Amino acid sequence: MKIRALAPAFLAAALLAQPALAADDGEQAFRSLFRELAETNTTLSSGDCTKAASQIAARLRAAGYPEKDVHLLVEPDHPREGSLVAILPGRDPSLKAILLLGHIDVVEAKREDWTRDPFAFIEEDGFFFGRGVADDKAQSAIFADSMIRLKSAKPLKRTVKLALTCGEETSGAFNGAQWLANNRRELIDAEFAMNEGGGGRVRPDGTPELLSMQVGEKHYQDFVLEVTNPGGHSSRPVPDNAIYHLAGALKAVEAHRFPVALNDTTRAFFLNASPMFPAPIRPHMAAISRNPGDENASAVLAMDPTLNAMLRTTCVATQVEAGHAQNALPQRARANVNCRIIPGETIEGTRAALEAVIANPKVKVSANDNRNPLATQPPLNDRILKPALALAERHFPGVPLLPMMSTGATDGPFLAAVGIPVYGVPGLLYEADGGGVHGLNERIRVKSVMDGRAYLHALLKAYADE
Repeated sequence: MKIRALAPAFLAAALLAQPALAADDGEQAFRSLFRELAETNTTLSSGDCTKAASQIAARLRAAGYPEKDVHLLVEPDHPREGSLVAILPGRDPSLKAILLLGHIDVVEAKREDWTRDPFAFIEEDGFFFGRGVADDKAQSAIFADSMIRLKSAKPLKRTVKLALTCGEETSGAFNGAQWLANNRRELIDAEFAMNEGGGGRVRPDGTPELLSMQVGEKHYQDFVLEVTNPGGHSSRPVPDNAIYHLAGALKAVEAHRFPVALNDTTRAFFLNASPMFPAPIRPHMAAISRNPGDENASAVLAMDPTLNAMLRTTCVATQVEAGHAQNALPQRARANVNCRIIPGETIEGTRAALEAVIANPKVKVSANDNRNPLATQPPLNDRILKPALALAERHFPGVPLLPMMSTGATDGPFLAAVGIPVYGVPGLLYEADGGGVHGLNERIRVKSVMDGRAYLHALLKAYADE
């Protein structure tokens, strides 16, 4: 599929005919909502998602939403990890809804490590600073703002639903998206969900470089490699050493390259994204899209960590512990190997591949329990792409829009597992260096937020009124 192919003339004309949004079209109200959300601490350790969800619920009620369409959901065992679901009924109840999915929890942040208070919403030098401003409170605030704006507008054909949840950032924590999918599936039922994970990227000077539509993601899976033996006195070393066995296993994992496994999304990416990469790489991107078995192209692309991660399942050692005393032979050596599994492959298949590569019966390979279901690839179709492309021409003229498979993880697989396809939509443009997401001094450009707000509002209306 040529991703720059545009929508049919009638659709493009209709979308492009929409009036441009004024710079002050509710911007101050949006800024107030975004500020309140960003300044509400929603970390797992000391924050309160329920408070943040309640604040947005209050804004929705003030905008005219009746109680029956605003649902604050709090599990008794997790009083600070509540979720919000809001519903805006459409004109045609026979059509399935569009779901807006966002997470309002954030990664931990220590004040002493940051230049600015991570829970003070600061605008400085053209950026918003604060924990979560990029991941995922900007988009969550935009989604909530759209629900407020749409309440006083002409009703759309389709119902629009908003789900703001807690627990995305912390593996093993209570997860609101998972709970909704398993316990209140009817409340979030939709044709598909608009989610984080897409967006785009700006150049260092702030000009837009690309837009991305996330269509699928890899599965997060940890494996434990473990060796045990009787040990003994370190003055009498023997070859059967648990640390040596583990070290050999980790070297084997390091050297192993899983086979290339392309899908519709990654094939389209490698075919269309080459102009944005250095000239020596471009022909290899085209070659791998035509022939995944091209070993020369695979070897060249594997040197780029991002491209390599999109080509195949990857596994990497992340933690090691071994030994019980400085003067004793180790009785146990253990390592964590984190794998990101390509959609269509399995946990057991990946475990078996690791065992085969290690080829040492003394090394036990086991899969950790994982809350996430295996990721499934949603369809890459015109229903999703064409409105996004047509609106990109209006809001970001000349900027390419590319389908991408996320090598990270979102809450999308929880919904996909119950039959709701999830797409990481374009619109918010992030820094090429990551903008401090999950790290220090998280930031996002003010212009990126405001441009993204306009684009995402128009995209939602296009999806819901088609």
